[in-house]
Amino acid sequence: MTQESLRVLSLIPPMTQLNTPYPSTAYLTGFLRSQGVQAQQEDLALALVLRLLSREGLSRVRAVADAMPAKARSAAVASFVDQADAYLATIGRVIAFLQGTDATLAHRIAGRGYLPEGPRFASLEAYAGALADDDGGDPLAWAFGALGLQDRARHIATLYLNDLADVLRDAVDARFEFVRYAEQIAMSQPSFEPLAAALAAPLNLIDTTLTELTLDAIARHRPTVVLLSAPFPGNVYAAFRIAQAIKAHHPGVVTVLGGGFVNTELRELAEPRVFDFFDFVTLDAGERPLLALLEHVQGRRSRERLVRTFVRDDAGVVKLGKWQEPDVPFNDVGTPTWDGLPLNSYLSLLDMLNPMNRLWSDGRWNKLTVAHGCYWKKCSFCDVSLDYISRYEAASATVLVDRIEAIVAETGQTGFHFVDEAAPPKVLRALAEELLRRGVQISWWGNVRFEKTFTPELCQLLADSGCIAISGGLEVASDRLLQLMKKGVSVEQVARVTRAFADAGIMVHAYLMYGFPTQTVQDTVDALEYVRQLFEQGCIHSGFFHRFACTVHSPVGLNPAEYGIELMPLPEGSFARNDVGFTDPTGVDHDRLGLALKKAIYNFMHGFLLEQDVRAWFDVRVPRPTVPRHFIERALARH
Repeated sequence: MTQESLRVLSLIPPMTQLNTPYPSTAYLTGFLRSQGVQAQQEDLALALVLRLLSREGLSRVRAVADAMPAKARSAAVASFVDQADAYLATIGRVIAFLQGTDATLAHRIAGRGYLPEGPRFASLEAYAGALADDDGGDPLAWAFGALGLQDRARHIATLYLNDLADVLRDAVDARFEFVRYAEQIAMSQPSFEPLAAALAAPLNLIDTTLTELTLDAIARHRPTVVLLSAPFPGNVYAAFRIAQAIKAHHPGVVTVLGGGFVNTELRELAEPRVFDFFDFVTLDAGERPLLALLEHVQGRRSRERLVRTFVRDDAGVVKLGKWQEPDVPFNDVGTPTWDGLPLNSYLSLLDMLNPMNRLWSDGRWNKLTVAHGCYWKKCSFCDVSLDYISRYEAASATVLVDRIEAIVAETGQTGFHFVDEAAPPKVLRALAEELLRRGVQISWWGNVRFEKTFTPELCQLLADSGCIAISGGLEVASDRLLQLMKKGVSVEQVARVTRAFADAGIMVHAYLMYGFPTQTVQDTVDALEYVRQLFEQGCIHSGFFHRFACTVHSPVGLNPAEYGIELMPLPEGSFARNDVGFTDPTGVDHDRLGLALKKAIYNFMHGFLLEQDVRAWFDVRVPRPTVPRHFIERALARH
């Protein structure tokens, strides 16, 4: 096979995001084109949703729902069946509105008389019950005011789509979600059996639709190699379904699996059945393994010289090619390209009314990385031993702004989401100065560590360069546990830094954690009190609590005794082996406490009940906080 006959197609499998493309294919396509390879890309996640959520697609869903016995229908399915004609009549216009091509429809949607409403709309009544009497009884007035017509309509349209997602889940595929599609059969699954059983089952309507879209893409592009990126457990099942369809109809096409899920969960892959679907599985940064793999496909490199690539040998045994070659420097990976992706077809959804939280689902953001890896790489809960964290390389400000200008010219969009693990303050300063020097006008947001380097002066500089929002890890808001985590920050420091961002007009999101080794009930209550005060003082605007999970590649997993825990044996298996259970001497029921934490922060994000004693959120008796009630206020006043 010659270079001229080599054609690579990169696919985004369902489900990732609906508002903007996941960037992995954009990076690989841009890189491959810089190497002279014919490379194309498609987003089958978006294509699947647009095919299902169309008049034709909903007609097929209706046929499935109508065939269900009435007593077997969930509330969402029953509501859909009763209002099916209204859904078929409105779905095309709602999609166009969420794509930004029919803005005037907002008037009808916002009036609450145009769209059929299912169980998801009960959330509006929940908002109404939390409001004061002077809002006129309008459950959305507090969030959008009199002039927020477009936002009001998009939130209502998003509830409408969420009702339809529930119908797809309850009538067609119990594993379906807009983001975490079938993740339970892939996440932390040492055995391939659940995934194998799902893939052997008869095709349902969603599977059939995905197969149709896959074969259409193959017919359009006629690739010799198909790359499937699986960043999350929630798009692994669909990636395998796509590969299954390709192998059934085009067995000569080479299929390759990579992405974040592979890099963390499949590092000890030994399951030969994976290679009934994929010819190769690659680890870590994809540029170098991919160049070696394409040379192999062309007959220019032996299988023994593959780089970080799993294959099944002639005896049916899975082997990892470990040929050593240097990675492509981050400065040289080229500019990502979105050519081939339908940028005007993505859906701007408004799930969450919180202005900061909405950024993840609202708007078409160009995703870009400022630096590869993490400059800190000490946090004990993080996979610091793996390439995506441990190999830190930054691009120069000149190169970054060159990439930004090229992307804006290609896409016509000036919004950027920097998707670094933690963008370095030094690089952000240089980037901001270069953007201002060149007069490049963009809006951007990204992830950082809340370290003291982010002074009020630097925060203002970042705001001047277009920064609108920042997210960062507060994790367990406890100085003892932050020190144990080797986070390198204190609660008081986080308060000062986040306030500096907020004072510069930058919204702040805090990543929070519960269930860390040796975390007590008192630690949890105190953490929630710190978080309450940070919201109360305007330091943070949004947050999310997630449950700590111990991974085999983190310092906790590698050195459990240092953290006061004992690891459970890893389950036997040949597939995903990353998360590991542990026993914690505290014996705290973190899952039960977690329900209170999530309920509290949801209310804090909407400005509700910030004055309430944090103990009221828990359904079990907990101790009073040991944190002084005005700790954050006083800490800010001292500086």
